[in-house]
Amino acid sequence: PANDLTQLLLPRFDEEAKKQAAEQGRLLGKGLNASPGAASGRAIFEVETSTGPGFILVRPETSADDMPGILRAAAVLTSRGGITSHAAVVTRGLGKPAVVGCTELKVDAHSRRMSVDGTTVNEGDEISIDGFTGEVFAGHIATVDPDVSSNAELRTLLGWADELRRGEAPLPTTDA
Repeated sequence: PANDLTQLLLPRFDEEAKKQAAEQGRLLGKGLNASPGAASGRAIFEVETSTGPGFILVRPETSADDMPGILRAAAVLTSRGGITSHAAVVTRGLGKPAVVGCTELKVDAHSRRMSVDGTTVNEGDEISIDGFTGEVFAGHIATVDPDVSSNAELRTLLGWADELRRGEAPLPTTDA
């Protein structure tokens, strides 16, 4: 489907760097992979403190009041919510990575921190989220941009689309 094509065009974590993070015990938890993509950034817990680029908005759940922060965020992480939650629907529409329903995380937005199994992440600490798998890590993980040239099927599909755009190929027909 079209969503699968979009996923091929989004940044993802460098597999070796992600493997190392897991081996170092930096995996904090796993939620629902609500919106594809991968991002690292400073954990920000309150919308009003969400200034500057490169932050991940962390909330128990999001609402319409969080929209200014969601729009500025590189990604969104929530401890509650499902695949049709506000955070999931909005971030998919914006093309931003999101992990929702990561129930292991205890998010305290007022104290501006979250904790899981004795590990505390304070506001400003760096975290990484994988919107493809739902994994959440402490610290930075390098991302890699998609390499369209290495995907033969995608190159073929884009070639067909380009031919249709230029009028070089007939439109497909269906015979009943």
